[in-house]
Amino acid sequence: MSQHINELFDKDGNLVGALLTAEAWTAVRDQVMAALGVSETPTVQEKPEPVSDWEELTQYWDFPYPVDMDVTCDNCGNETADWSEDEPRRFRLTSANLAGLVSFKCMNCRAKVVKKHFKDKISTECTPYQEDKITSKEGRY
Repeated sequence: MSQHINELFDKDGNLVGALLTAEAWTAVRDQVMAALGVSETPTVQEKPEPVSDWEELTQYWDFPYPVDMDVTCDNCGNETADWSEDEPRRFRLTSANLAGLVSFKCMNCRAKVVKKHFKDKISTECTPYQEDKITSKEGRY
């Protein structure tokens, strides 16, 4: 067997897969992807906004101030008075929970805006978007 391919067998001796060196994979990747009908650029679909979590938070709202709908991105200056009414969305709701932690994604610069609702105040944090992990250092299965 070639030094570039390591075949994998189950306990009964059946071939279950093969490991290829980076050099071998680079040489055959396009042909394998085409033969399997796999798209070169996978489409990333965003999860739907967790509106039911937001509605649950507002249903049990026990803070001494009214429900706040405004969101501001300190990274790019994007802002809205009511995130739920914008069409198209300026901010996407990414999470909400009963503890008062609500997160948004800025649709302008993709920064993460977190609103922490405390009994006496609202604390807001804005974290600039960071590119994904270095994919060459990730395991893929």
